[in-house]
Amino acid sequence: MITYNTENVKMPAIRRRDTTAWIRRVAATYGKKVGEVGYLFCDDDHIIAVNREYLGHDYYTDIITFDYCEGNTISGDLVISLDTVRTNARKYGKDYDEELHRVIIHGILHLCGLNDKGPGERKLMEAAEDRALALR
Repeated sequence: MITYNTENVKMPAIRRRDTTAWIRRVAATYGKKVGEVGYLFCDDDHIIAVNREYLGHDYYTDIITFDYCEGNTISGDLVISLDTVRTNARKYGKDYDEELHRVIIHGILHLCGLNDKGPGERKLMEAAEDRALALR
């Protein structure tokens, strides 16, 4: 089950049923099933508090992924700052809706086993995001 909740923001204008089906399609391309995935859309104040408390990081980010996967079933909590998504969309000259969906699927790709911190991993992640967005 995939759930969508908010903290300090209005629910973004996403089509939840379509988004859920898309997430399942993307996960399936990695041989994964979707278990319990919870999205929490929030503001920058909330995400920096989560980042400080759980990761010891003192900076804003667009998404934090908590991985609870077991075997081929992906499960996790994904915290997304709509403020940072909006800032990044402007910064990179992207449409807000496209940037939001890129971040939504970015967390799923992490749960599927992709990383973006090591050498060359960022480029692989971006290519995976592009492929996933094409499935939307």
